[in-house]
Amino acid sequence: MPSIFETASAPQAVPITFATKSTWDKIAAGLPAPALRFAEANNFTAKAGSSLILPDAEGRIAQVLFGLEDADNRSRDPFRPGALPSLLPPGVYRFANAPHDMRLAALAFALGSYRFTGYRKAEARDVRLVPPQGIDVADVARIVESAVLARDLINTPANDMGPAELAFAAQAIAERYDASFACIIGEELKAQNFPLVHAVGMASSRAPRLIEFLWGDPAHPKVTLVGKGVCFDTGGLDLKPSSSMLMMKKDMGGAANVLALAQMVMDASLKLRLRVLIPAVENAVAGNAFRPWDIFPSRKGLSVEIGNTDAEGRLVLADALAYADEETPDLLIDMGTLTGAARVALGPDLPPFYTDDEALADDVARCAREEHDPLWRMPLWPPYDAWLDSKVANLTNAPSGTFAGSITCALFLKRFVERARSWLHLDIFAWTPQARPGRPEGGECQAARAIYRLLGERYG
Repeated sequence: MPSIFETASAPQAVPITFATKSTWDKIAAGLPAPALRFAEANNFTAKAGSSLILPDAEGRIAQVLFGLEDADNRSRDPFRPGALPSLLPPGVYRFANAPHDMRLAALAFALGSYRFTGYRKAEARDVRLVPPQGIDVADVARIVESAVLARDLINTPANDMGPAELAFAAQAIAERYDASFACIIGEELKAQNFPLVHAVGMASSRAPRLIEFLWGDPAHPKVTLVGKGVCFDTGGLDLKPSSSMLMMKKDMGGAANVLALAQMVMDASLKLRLRVLIPAVENAVAGNAFRPWDIFPSRKGLSVEIGNTDAEGRLVLADALAYADEETPDLLIDMGTLTGAARVALGPDLPPFYTDDEALADDVARCAREEHDPLWRMPLWPPYDAWLDSKVANLTNAPSGTFAGSITCALFLKRFVERARSWLHLDIFAWTPQARPGRPEGGECQAARAIYRLLGERYG
């Protein structure tokens, strides 16, 4: 997606005036009389999300009015200006006054211009914005480009986004920033002690793989990102119903968001040593598929009984986390589209996160609020850890019962992390089921912006 920001001088940029119920009377009083009559004739009252294009005497666009929630409305959406790109005719625009948050408004405007056009032509809409003064335009553009990367990867159908294609995408990012890249493929996973990654992916005709790249000064603090890369999830032999399988191209959303976050970090040249690990597999059905009650070793040495083949994401993450943990990173972060239980508890827009580090939890929650990239802390509740016990192995990947599914998944992953100084687990959805301002329906960059802000504060 080309940049939506107008970098050249644009003296003829059309002003966008933001109005709320409480400010509308003052704004209306400042309008020329014909413009005010036009607004009144169109019954514009500054309702949140409403817009009106005001013509000049020659019929050209003179100004755009756009309604926002009042400043004291606690449920106001700072991404509301993200609706503008789909409402405005082609042209160059500028903010005539300040919305609730100038930076988030510009970010939302850019993200709202996104269209997934890989498989059909879309109407060209050359709507551009003169960046507001006082914001870091380069940083906003960096975030937008990375969010587009995540959205495009997730939206690409599984026939064109298998483990190999995901590896190619990761390699392209690594090469762009001179990061070292490696990939372990197929049977070599067993030889190099990644048995769970191999077990989940072995039934597919598309070989599983572990993707890895390293960037930055080895003397800097070690930050490792691990992303779930299940490029399609049938559920395995515990086959999903068709309605649940429909969106499973997005089951690599954790990997997509980790790549987006990694791109933000490298492009900003943060002072950290970055390591990215992505177990990339397809959970398919075949005669050699792993089965319920099979038992596999893990990289960490713990034996895992398969309680459900549809709980495969935690299996591939377990080997990758154990591998990451071996070098004692300062911060270990994993992201994955892991449990329906998280969606039942918090819905699609509010992913849970888990950590035992209280300072980290406070910083993540604050950055999520400030970045308008919502996250909600959930507990690593110790009494539930016993639910992972197996009678014949060290643990099961799917406890019986239907309670606390997101928590028990986090506790399962915690068993594979012991050396990292801090660990953060995010159970994301990576999808916008219904379009909202700045967030078109489809694949979504979720949690990456909040974590980028956190890393920028710590290592900027």
